[in-house]
Amino acid sequence: MEPVEQLAYILPTLSSVVDRIDPVQLYAKTSNATSTVHDVLDEMILVGAACASWFRGEVAPERHAPPVYGRVPAAEYRAVMDDLLAAVKAPGAMRRMLSIPGGDMPASTLGSVVALNGLIHGWDVASATGLRFEVPPAVIATADAFARRSLEADGVSAVDDPAADVNDLERLVAIGGRSA
Repeated sequence: MEPVEQLAYILPTLSSVVDRIDPVQLYAKTSNATSTVHDVLDEMILVGAACASWFRGEVAPERHAPPVYGRVPAAEYRAVMDDLLAAVKAPGAMRRMLSIPGGDMPASTLGSVVALNGLIHGWDVASATGLRFEVPPAVIATADAFARRSLEADGVSAVDDPAADVNDLERLVAIGGRSA
């Protein structure tokens, strides 16, 4: 499954989860333990906006997380995710070599990174809020294979698989250091 196909599932599903967050859940701790749901949403908005610029071959402008005054930034989140999806779907976007902080990277690789992080952060938000975050098994399997190949290429062995009774998404997020 190509990164564009993965993101076509992940990004709208993430937006749907964010739409259902109750404002009192913004300060719930995620499995990361140092981040709240609010922190994760801010990060996803900022990084998603930067990635959209990079996929268009642009320099990412300086951005700041939207202020939150007792409400979930669902509209802001959805706007960024919709823009990101449009950017990755643009003709030629996945064939670019991107200049991003830290060096150059093929757009298809960044697409896979964005998909992997979307799954991990989506699980973070869903597990902290008790909401459902479901994507097709093929999306998870593709991200899992990418994560394991990336770790192997970096000379790092993947974390031990969690207990046999966890689902595929929980097995994937364990690679990212989360535990169900």
